[in-house]
Order: sequence, then structure tokens, then C-alpha cells
Amino acid sequence: MRILVFGAGAIGSLLGHRLTQAGHEVTLVGRADYVRAVGQCGLILEERGRTDVAHPRVVQDLSELSVAAQVWDVVLLTVKAYDTQAAARTLAPYLSQGSPVLIVQNGIGGEELAQQELATATLVSGVIMWPVSVRAPGRIVLRSTRGGANLAPTRPNQDVEAWAKLLSAAGVPTSTYRDYRALKWSKLLLNMLANAAPAILDMSPGQVFADHRLFAIERAAYLEALTVMRALALRPVAFPSYPVPLLAWAVQRLPAPILRPVLKRLVASGRGEKKPSLQIDLELKRERSEVSYLNGAVASHAERLGLGAPINRALEDTLLGIATGRLLWDEFRGHPERLIGALHLGKGD
Repeated sequence: MRILVFGAGAIGSLLGHRLTQAGHEVTLVGRADYVRAVGQCGLILEERGRTDVAHPRVVQDLSELSVAAQVWDVVLLTVKAYDTQAAARTLAPYLSQGSPVLIVQNGIGGEELAQQELATATLVSGVIMWPVSVRAPGRIVLRSTRGGANLAPTRPNQDVEAWAKLLSAAGVPTSTYRDYRALKWSKLLLNMLANAAPAILDMSPGQVFADHRLFAIERAAYLEALTVMRALALRPVAFPSYPVPLLAWAVQRLPAPILRPVLKRLVASGRGEKKPSLQIDLELKRERSEVSYLNGAVASHAERLGLGAPINRALEDTLLGIATGRLLWDEFRGHPERLIGALHLGKGD
């Protein structure tokens, strides 16, 4: 099968590697340093102490491909949520009516942004549960194989089983779901845990959970997200090895002294040694951030529904302020009281 992976970050590289090794003709679109590295040394995957090298085709721009090579059986769109619309606009001239596009990313709203540019494509929504990170251009590390991929249709009567079988056959265990909104919001409930606050404070998730005041922030933000989901008539769904409905129940019902170690273990098992994604973005001095599609999405949906999500909005505003230079990161790093003040959070657990 001929496959295009548009977005050669951690997830795109992992899927591209797996599909190449499964015998498919894969083309990855990446930046100049990525194309150069893969062209010279191959696409390197570190997993369980082993190193495996794949050799997909890599390009910086689709125009580099011959007309004959600009035809694919399926496209995987694996860019960050904030790059979705621009990436979809770039892809649009190369896709024909009904072209299948699997959007595999974190955050809320990417499918709707893509649909604006790819109105005639058949969009499939997906999330990956594996903790994978970039060690260097063209070199990725998979820290755990607990979980896999999860797909859902974006339109009624849309069959996604063929794409689930494609990924499963390539060594990516894949489950399917009926409602992509429930899929994406359930993944958000995992992504938002110990992400924005550790990034703002430049602290580890363990340090955040150890502070009862910061834990109160985490819990309040999570409860706001659950309130929005209920208003949208969405229920959390369980992923293999990730019982999200049980987690949602625990956050709502368990006393903080019991809940804190549970969440700490969950975050540690899900991410391995990988830092929270929002923290990595700040360290790389990226001015754009997925926080707008995580905490910001919770706040925006809450406002449209006539609800409040002040904690999520404040987390987004603070993190974006640091990312854009409006706020000094050094004033927040290692200073929980600054974040607590910014969020106007009262005392208590």
C-alpha cells in the first residue's frame, strides 16, 4: 500500500517506521534536518534496548515528488493540532474525492480544522497511547508498548475497520470507537493530567502531585473538563490498558490522599520518563502551544455552553504568556505560589 505521512514528528515517525517495516511504500514529509538525517542513516527507532532502522522515502515538500508518486492509498496527518489547518491546506491540491485521511493527534478541534480545507476527503480521527519521543532528527524512542492506536469515524456510517487492520498488521494494536468526539475528549482527560502546571512551573509531575495546592489545581481543571463533557452529552471511553471512565470516577469521588498516588502512578506508567509535552514545547522555545487545544479547548467549549472553566482558562493564558514572552518563565519556575496566585486558587486540598 502507498502511504503518505504528513508530519514527521514523534508520532508520524513511529507510524511511518512501523508501516515501512511492514512492507508498505511510505513517504514522510519533514523538515530539512529530518530529511537529511533519514536520508543518510535511515529512520531509527529505539525500543526495549534495541535499535531498528527503516528506510522510508522522505521529502520536505510534496512538490519534490513525481506526479506518479503523488498518489496514495491513505494519508496520515500527524502534525500538532495548531498546524492542522495549514497542513490540510497544503495537502488539499494532492487529494482526490473521497481520499482517506487519518488525523492522528492530541487535542480537540483538529478534525474540524482539517474539514475546512479537505471538504471532499474522508476523515478518520485517531489517537496514539504510546509514549514516544524524539531523541534527534530521524531518531525516536518508544518507551512503552502499553496501549496502541485508537480510531473513530468523523461521519455517520463510515467504516474504519480497514484502517485499524492496516495499523494492527504493522505492529500497532488498534481499537475502534463509534464517536470521535468521545474518543478525543477521553484522550484529553489523559493528556491534561500533570501537563500545563508542570510546564509552567518547570517541575516534574511527581513534584506537582506532592504539593496539595498544585494537586487541587490539577483536580479542579479535570473536573471542569468532565463538566463540559457532560454538557456535550459525551461519556468517557476506555482505551486498552487505560480505564478512563474509572479514572473520571476516581477524580470525582476519591479523597485527595488516596487519589494523589493513583494519579501519580498513572502518569508515570503512561509517559515513562518522557517530560510532559507542554513542558518540552517551552524548553524548545516554541511560541505556539497545544495548550490551546487541551486546557484552552475545555475553556472555550465551557464558554460556548454558558459554563465556567476558569482554571483551564488561566492555565492556558499563563502558559501562552510564557511561550510568547509576555510573561517571564523564570518568575514561575519552581515557584508554585506564583501559579496559585495567577489562578486565584483558595487554600485546601
